[in-house]
Amino acid sequence: MKLQVLEASKIVLVTFVFSALIMFLMRKVAVHIGAIDVPSTKEGHRHIHKKATPKLGGVGIFLSFLLGYMLFGENSIRMNSILIASFIIILTGIVDDINPIRAYQKLIGHIIAACVIVFYGGILLEEITAFGYVINFGLFAYPITILFLIACTNIINLIDGLDGLSGGICSIFFITISIIGFYQGRAGSLVMILTLIMLGSTLGFLLHNFYPAKIFVGDCSTFLGFIIGIITLLEFKGPALISFFAPVTILGIPILDTLFAIIRRLLKGQSPFQADREHLHHQLLGMNFSQRTTVLIIYAINILFAMASIFFTLINPTIGLTIYLILFVLVLWFVFHTTIISDKNPKIVKKFEKLITRK
Repeated sequence: MKLQVLEASKIVLVTFVFSALIMFLMRKVAVHIGAIDVPSTKEGHRHIHKKATPKLGGVGIFLSFLLGYMLFGENSIRMNSILIASFIIILTGIVDDINPIRAYQKLIGHIIAACVIVFYGGILLEEITAFGYVINFGLFAYPITILFLIACTNIINLIDGLDGLSGGICSIFFITISIIGFYQGRAGSLVMILTLIMLGSTLGFLLHNFYPAKIFVGDCSTFLGFIIGIITLLEFKGPALISFFAPVTILGIPILDTLFAIIRRLLKGQSPFQADREHLHHQLLGMNFSQRTTVLIIYAINILFAMASIFFTLINPTIGLTIYLILFVLVLWFVFHTTIISDKNPKIVKKFEKLITRK
């Protein structure tokens, strides 16, 4: 166990140092090629920053990921598919960071990358066992897995609206999967090697990205989501729904924020892909929390989701379910007291509170 911990620490340390150092170069490259995030005054623009900031932080994470693979990974068809697909994701992100492209054009790149994983790498979500029933997806396993990977690819990109937000959420995910993997005795597995490499690479980026950010991950944040999707599929060892549920719920915050955004925009008659300023972090900023405090609050909530997954998987499922229940109540309170889904909710709650007060 001691040797496993030392080996894991070496993977994280090497990729962290490389990532932290290469970010200086990525900042200069971003400026040179014009991959700069300039604050916009357009209505509905999601970004909060006030000064032009270089992007391509995601490219630095990808390069650190490549170094980690060369030093610590093993050649296999699965790993080859991950490398090829990741390159497609990064290339799509770089193009968008330099000169923004349409959503459907990015989606084409994401579909191609997901197809490489599914058809060449053979990484599939084939069946699930729930409540004593076995659901075998058959041929539907292919489109279901592709849709799952595309969803993960974009989910981190959607929540990436504050300094340190996406990097911190992803780091919490990688740390949690590492803990679960170690306790389950899978230290040398592909999923653990990938997770540790990504943990070091993301933490190195976070060193430059936490408020006030000197570099943004850019649209290459899709790479983080894509790898998280692959790790989740690899982590899903058996057909039991419980083994799929745990890694997915670690991403409770970005999943809920994306779900609320889709519902909110559909209720307003808008496209689900239209940007707005009603995300979770915007709601917290509207409560007069600073950028740094807002990010730390979201970290804390995400850590609770991660703890629930650890308890649910490794220690005591009852405690895990209790934490999930507490989080569910908090989410309900937040939905009804903010405009994260509808601007009518806070008004309804205030009217209800007044009626109770009168009685």
